[in-house]
Amino acid sequence: MPFNPSHWPLPTPTTMRIPLFFLSLALTGNAFACSELLNESFRPLAEEKSQRLCDRFDGEVLLIVNTASKCGFTPQYEGLEALHAKYHDRGFSVVGFPSNEFMGQEPGTEKEIKEFCTLTYGVKFPMFEKTQVRGDDANPLYRRLKAATGDEPGWNFHKYLVDRNGKVIGSFGSRTKPDDAELIKKIESLLSEPKPVAKAH
Repeated sequence: MPFNPSHWPLPTPTTMRIPLFFLSLALTGNAFACSELLNESFRPLAEEKSQRLCDRFDGEVLLIVNTASKCGFTPQYEGLEALHAKYHDRGFSVVGFPSNEFMGQEPGTEKEIKEFCTLTYGVKFPMFEKTQVRGDDANPLYRRLKAATGDEPGWNFHKYLVDRNGKVIGSFGSRTKPDDAELIKKIESLLSEPKPVAKAH
């Protein structure tokens, strides 16, 4: 029997939706693999639109730090930026959250904070909205960091190390410098692990 395309049924809205559904699954597969820790959205510093952390940092090793501009530990910005620059191409990011909770040492607006960090220390690592990082008013990310480690920031520049799967590996106090040998060793160990593969659906 000769081939006759007119015998083929025309596509209906239902049959057209099926391939589109599977295409959407393929394109959004990573979303299903988002860790609970990073399944939160925050505004980048001095910007208006929020970003979901696991979309921004999927499969990366993270060092999450609460920061301040008028603290004795503020010069750690320089070391944090150096750390970020050294390892970023291998899948590492420093992530900063300014907070005014400790003796009012971050009083400025987000625009002022961003200008200070950029002009004074050349900060290029991602920083997010000014926020609360301890107690009942802590943002959801910091509540989860405390739940995972038993530690909450006691001062500015407390650090949490998170692996590629969104698991909290360690908590480091303000006095731990960005070039601390133990911290560097842990970061390099985590970076040697393969990036997780998106789950199939």
